[in-house]
Amino acid sequence: MAELQKEFMDFKTFNFHSSIAAGIEAAGYQTPTPIQRKAIPAVLKGQDIMGLAQTGTGKTAAFVLPILERLINGGRGFVRALIVAPTRELAEQINDNICTLGKKTGLRSISIYGGVNITTQIAKLARGVDIVVACPGRLLDHLKQRTVSLSRLEVLVLDEADHMFDMGFFPDIKRIMQQLPARRQNLLFSATMPREILHLAREVLYQPVTIQIGITAPADTVTHAIYPVAHHLKTRLLLELLKNTSTESVLIFTRTKHRAKRVGEQLAKKGFKAASIQGNLSQNRRREALNGFRDGTYQILVATDIAARGIDVSGVSHVINYDIPNTPDAYIHRIGRTGRAARTGEAFTLVTDDDINVVRGIERVLGARIKSKVLDDFDYDIPAPKNNQEFARPPRKPVPRHKSLHRQKKTGPKPSRSTSPAGAKPARPQQRPAGSKPAAGSKPKPRHGGGSFRSRRSR
Repeated sequence: MAELQKEFMDFKTFNFHSSIAAGIEAAGYQTPTPIQRKAIPAVLKGQDIMGLAQTGTGKTAAFVLPILERLINGGRGFVRALIVAPTRELAEQINDNICTLGKKTGLRSISIYGGVNITTQIAKLARGVDIVVACPGRLLDHLKQRTVSLSRLEVLVLDEADHMFDMGFFPDIKRIMQQLPARRQNLLFSATMPREILHLAREVLYQPVTIQIGITAPADTVTHAIYPVAHHLKTRLLLELLKNTSTESVLIFTRTKHRAKRVGEQLAKKGFKAASIQGNLSQNRRREALNGFRDGTYQILVATDIAARGIDVSGVSHVINYDIPNTPDAYIHRIGRTGRAARTGEAFTLVTDDDINVVRGIERVLGARIKSKVLDDFDYDIPAPKNNQEFARPPRKPVPRHKSLHRQKKTGPKPSRSTSPAGAKPARPQQRPAGSKPAAGSKPKPRHGGGSFRSRRSR
């Protein structure tokens, strides 16, 4: 293996087409990463790949470059390569890499995902594309409308397969697979390898080459620390950490969309250049937040795990886990955003008493205890409020399901049900004199008003 790594220490060794080599130079790539050294030769040979690599390892270029090399010769204007990704941000990032690396090749690509007008995508597909980068749901929409054909597909890539499973996309993936030709090259990449991904790999891949890079341990350039704190004091502690720590770009992870939004808002109110990115945002606002984080407009980005897929930003100095992730693999994937390119990074995790088991699991993967820290001037004894509304959802206004059931109230006096002439007062019902008994055979009226449910149904 060492000989193989020495053999491919320069991109020129892969002997890419001159147009692709120009894209590599324009992107500033110099030395292939481990995943690129191992994956590119196998993909160029047409083999199926099962790659395990975390964020920041260069896996996108590991499959984009050999795909461009394969497609540069042959027909044009129909879909020959399909890359499926779980989120819009990741789909756009992959497509941007294709455009950069393949700028001189003349190959055309498109990213298609939901949340935007489908008509524009249909028009671009009609003009002819060679590579499609898609999210599963919107791709199925196009297949149903027959606005895209995959009958001549040569290469399928399933990227971030573990998160596609987490997001419930596997049924969609299987429906997409039914539209593909049987003979094709398959590439599957995942940051983790749970049992479900192994089952998918057995169904999709044929005699695959397995490549595993940096999945069992995080980068050595990252230092770790946990900050024990009560749940109701997390935001206070986060603010103090940011005030007392020298940071460049900070990525904060929360467990829910609502919490990401609230934490981002609270940081902005305190004067931090912060934004949040979560699934409820429109595509334009997500793109604005992500681009602002990349160009320095925002120093802090708060995100959920799913929304963070596709965040590939260099120079992230700190990753802060506002909520600890559920698994050690998820922890490693989160902190993979810092300590890149031989730069140092720090990972802080706010933990409560309920998180002790997850912390121990992370420590087993790291092979060392994580240092526990406290802030000297922070008051950890502030009691929890009786009604903690920090992250309570605002009350929702009732939305009428049918207009006919919620007609607007008419102004003016209510019309009388009586058929009396205009101006005449309706006759009052005759009242039984006090103390008199009801007539024989008649039933007394119930006092609770309106009668029982049985009497209502029988009328």
